[in-house]
Amino acid sequence: MKNQDTQDPFDSAVFLASAGLGRKIVQLEPKALFFSQGDPADAVFYLQTGKAKLTVISQNGKQATITLLSAGDFVGEESLASIPGLRLATASAVNSCVALKITRKEMIRVMHDETAFSDFFFKFLLARSMRIQADLVDQLFDSCEKRLARILLLMAEFGKPGERDTLIPPISQEALAEMLGTTLSRVTFLMDRFQKLGFISYNGRIQVNKSLLNVVLLDQLPEQNSRKPALLPTH
Repeated sequence: MKNQDTQDPFDSAVFLASAGLGRKIVQLEPKALFFSQGDPADAVFYLQTGKAKLTVISQNGKQATITLLSAGDFVGEESLASIPGLRLATASAVNSCVALKITRKEMIRVMHDETAFSDFFFKFLLARSMRIQADLVDQLFDSCEKRLARILLLMAEFGKPGERDTLIPPISQEALAEMLGTTLSRVTFLMDRFQKLGFISYNGRIQVNKSLLNVVLLDQLPEQNSRKPALLPTH
């Protein structure tokens, strides 16, 4: 007979995979909103499947994409501030998404009561902080080619453990131009260039090839780096 004082160890994966007290599963179609900029920050979302993005709109109506999100990411963590305020950005689905919506109260409770979950969440926050810094460096110093390559690689989830489907979710070149903060004609030119170089291919959807990493790891495109050895094979 099991001792009443003995409790099963807390499993963060189980907690984030199922509905329960203070949390529910939500499904979003492409372009649907998790929340909008200016909404009350009252919940955290854990993305189970699909991809999403965070965008902000300035007072003059200019929109910018802050970051891309994929399965395993949290979104809306600003709701955990000691004094809850308003959403600082808009979170929307890039493709069909399934997420766990966790109320602020339940999120604070589980972080307080379960050390394993607190460790898991703080590791995520640290990784998010490092990624935002990398994104900022991209915007300040990197070329448009390199930023586009990085967005495509992130959408294909290169760098995550396990085999990845290199077909990225359906996305328009207009959306890519918005993420880059550049013109549609510039994105069209770069995508055509990437295709000619064999970095990407089209088969109804965009397929990202491993050789695209060269654009991120090298300072320029191959023909501009003829004196530098390739870091990865291009085939």
